[in-house]
Amino acid sequence: MTETPVTPELPDSPFHTTGTDHVTAIGSNEEDTVAYYRDVLGMPLVLRQPNLDDPEQTHLFFDTGDGRILTFFVSDDRQSNPNPHRHRVGSVHHLSFSIDAADFDDVKRGLEDAGYGFNEFDRGIFHSLYTRDPNGLVIELSADKFDFPAERRGDVLAKAQELRVADGADYAEEEHLERALDELGIDAEKHDLPDADTGTEF
Repeated sequence: MTETPVTPELPDSPFHTTGTDHVTAIGSNEEDTVAYYRDVLGMPLVLRQPNLDDPEQTHLFFDTGDGRILTFFVSDDRQSNPNPHRHRVGSVHHLSFSIDAADFDDVKRGLEDAGYGFNEFDRGIFHSLYTRDPNGLVIELSADKFDFPAERRGDVLAKAQELRVADGADYAEEEHLERALDELGIDAEKHDLPDADTGTEF
């Protein structure tokens, strides 16, 4: 099979999406869901209404920080279950949310103070904390290693991929990201993040 090319160019498709509007997950109950996503992760609860397909459930809308929305279908008769999920084709592996690199240590302390464990990894092109929500869903909190415009993310990652392949590296590393920014002429300040293993996830 021919390998699909990696490129930031728009594909020749019938139409193009304009961004992520929202992602909806099945939650447990409102109390536990709000306690985690609003009170620990700091996402404002911006809308509550019935699930229009099943009015017996409540539909909660959280602003993840940039106007993009995460929603949950919840019901007060469901208990939270923190056991890890069994993954299968079509299931969600994890959700990743951006955090400010300057707040990295505060985020770790906040998780610890709220009783949530985490693993910390250097993922080459970003730095991440992995934890779980009250229902066992893996949550990644990711800090960019460099401060560059969000609208250039696709360009930067595609160039880092090109450099990674040329180097014969197994994965995109910080040096590929730094070189990509340089080759694209993007001025970017490097964030001060701690050393960590590449590791295995939570």
